[in-house]
Amino acid sequence: MSHNRMDSAAYLSALLAKGFSKSLASRAYSLGFLPGQFPVLLELWNEDGLTQRELLDRLEVEQATLANTLGRMERDGLIERRQHPRDRRATCNFLTAKGKSIEGPAMDAAREADQDLFKGFRRFEKELMLEYIRWAIANARSL
Repeated sequence: MSHNRMDSAAYLSALLAKGFSKSLASRAYSLGFLPGQFPVLLELWNEDGLTQRELLDRLEVEQATLANTLGRMERDGLIERRQHPRDRRATCNFLTAKGKSIEGPAMDAAREADQDLFKGFRRFEKELMLEYIRWAIANARSL
């Protein structure tokens, strides 16, 4: 019996994620961030000063992965970590001037990466594809 990996949703979704990351990466590097940092940036652009726990609750990443990402973001001057005002064990993550200044260009870069992935799609096909992806993700979360 022969198996075709192109019939595997798990394999295809990994390829899609890799394609988006690659498309975003070339644009992101010139702005001073990595594709893996983009979800954290999105959350902090929406609500600056979140703790690591709050970020973990919002993003679907492992604690160690997020800790490493935040460490790199601090090293690269995108965020600054400050002691939580009421919880001595927690730190709050705040965007630096650099982190704030790349919001517009980073969002443009993400839109361009999306356009690359959906090249040739009609608008309704893109919207339908996004809806199917959201549906599959919701199903995966319920497992």
